[in-house]
Order: sequence, then structure tokens, then C-alpha cells
Amino acid sequence: MNNPRLATRYAKSIIDLAVEQNQLAAVYNDMKFILRICKTNPDFGALLRSPIIKPTTKGKIIESITKERVSALTSAFIKLLVAKTRELFLPEIANAVVDQYNVINNIHSVKITTAIQMSETLQAAILSKVKENTPLGSIDLETAVDEKLIGGFVLETAGKSIDTSILKDLKDIKKQFLNNDYLHKLR
Repeated sequence: MNNPRLATRYAKSIIDLAVEQNQLAAVYNDMKFILRICKTNPDFGALLRSPIIKPTTKGKIIESITKERVSALTSAFIKLLVAKTRELFLPEIANAVVDQYNVINNIHSVKITTAIQMSETLQAAILSKVKENTPLGSIDLETAVDEKLIGGFVLETAGKSIDTSILKDLKDIKKQFLNNDYLHKLR
């Protein structure tokens, strides 16, 4: 159940409080940690969404997972979410916090998807090319592997996508064959 308005409001409130207490970087790192947990452990997301598990039990489980790994401010914020039964929105709120932090600090997300794992030198080369050819300030590089691409890469940033994968080329060739009237007339 998505609720972007709620996520944005809660994210703004924790960011404002973090700025006031000079803990913005700590809260940002905490939210990235929470997002990492949500991505790597689907059971954690299922726990947050479960209507069967009581909020107090959810709070204890979340506290045991995040204990000594998140700041006191983030821990208090999570307890507030649990008290108001908003814990199921935690991943969405964490994502909104990361997005708002990136806007505040002029950080742009760039995602590169390749068929195989990229080396550090290749990542650095692509990052330098992106910085050369775009007016982006700081760049937060995220890499992903999708073997279906066969080769090449897909670069996504700010709603734009550059697809140089072999999979895209094969799909384009397939479209050309399907739209080729000359071949249909031969049959």
C-alpha cells in the first residue's frame, strides 16, 4: 500500500529534526541501512505489512534488528511510527528520506545495469563520462546485474534512460522483421 504523501511528510519531519540536531548524515545512513534490510530480506517487509502481528511485537523485532546500528534519533522515529501504527510505511518513508537528502545535497542517483558485474575501474570510467557529459553535481552510483541484457548496459538517471544492451538491439530487430511489409507479401 503506497502513500507518497504520508511518506513525504514523515521524511520531511525527520529531516527537519535531524538538521536541527545536526544529525542529518547519521539519519541518512540509517535510512539507507533500513532500505538495504528491506531489499535483502523480503521477510522484513512482510513483517511490517502483516496485520496479524501486533505493533508492539513489530516494534520489538525492529528494535532488535536496528539496535546499536542506527542513531538514537532514528530509533525514536521508528518507535513513533510503531506507536502510530505506521510501521508498514517505513520502507517508503526511508526512501523518501534518501530522496530528500539527495535533493538537499545536490546528489543525483545514477543506476547502471549490466549483464555481468562491473569492475571498479569500469565504474570509475563510466562515472567520469557521466560527469563530463552532464551538469550533474555529486553522483550516487548504483549498480545492478541483469543477465537478460546479454551485453552492453542500461544507464538510468533523472527519469532518462540510455539502453545500449544487446537485448534492446534484438528487440529492435524483431520489431523490424514484424513490421516488414515486403516479407508478408512474399507469402
